[in-house]
Amino acid sequence: MKLKGKIAAITGGSAGIGLAIAIAFLREGASVVIMARDAVKGAAAVEQLGGDERSAFIKGDATVQADIERFVDGTIERFGRIDILVNNAGGAGELLPLVDLTDESFDYTMKLCVYSTFWATRRALRPMIEQQFGRIINISSVEGKIGKPVFSSYTAAKHAVNGLTKSTAQEVGTDGITVNAICPGLIITDIIKADGPATAKAMNLTFDEMVDLFSQESAIKQPNKVEQVAETAVLLASDVGAGITGATWSVDGGTAPY
Repeated sequence: MKLKGKIAAITGGSAGIGLAIAIAFLREGASVVIMARDAVKGAAAVEQLGGDERSAFIKGDATVQADIERFVDGTIERFGRIDILVNNAGGAGELLPLVDLTDESFDYTMKLCVYSTFWATRRALRPMIEQQFGRIINISSVEGKIGKPVFSSYTAAKHAVNGLTKSTAQEVGTDGITVNAICPGLIITDIIKADGPATAKAMNLTFDEMVDLFSQESAIKQPNKVEQVAETAVLLASDVGAGITGATWSVDGGTAPY
């Protein structure tokens, strides 16, 4: 029960990494509020979480500032405080060579990855500062440390998330608040299964070839799992992680060089 009594808010929490983190946090004694765009998936996720008094869902779009702020406020209204914020919502618009990338697609990626993290963190920091405790965990990516062809917008966004993580940690380190990023490598989530073929096509590969290419770039030669990211999040959210801040934790099987 490493997180007993803590209140956690998780964007993009209805599936994949976000849902795995919610499951792990509940197991460790926290109450969780998840946000996602799809109300049906959100309700199903809460049911999977047990549907009890320790889990709740708020519908919202991570690219919309008002939705993000309503989510943070709604968490506080539901449980009286916010102790842990996991900025998990992310993704990209079209993954294309830079010469073919539109302003609209680049802007969408920035809103989904960077602005959502900025908006949620800014909203949550004031109550965390007042209570002199907080854990902010930003789900970044291995692309926050390296680059790949056709990933320019996503890579730029995740590098920005890592930079935001480091600077924010320096600002609130004396307020009992830690700010860290987790940088997963390839994980075969439902989103990857849905969007991956288009990405592979942009790289002139089949989906299986792309998965194999990214796997071979790692030391373990295979994708990671959502549970590995979730357990890292538990560590960073717990008292054991109190001395860890401003860090970018790779959970990528040894893909990133640092």
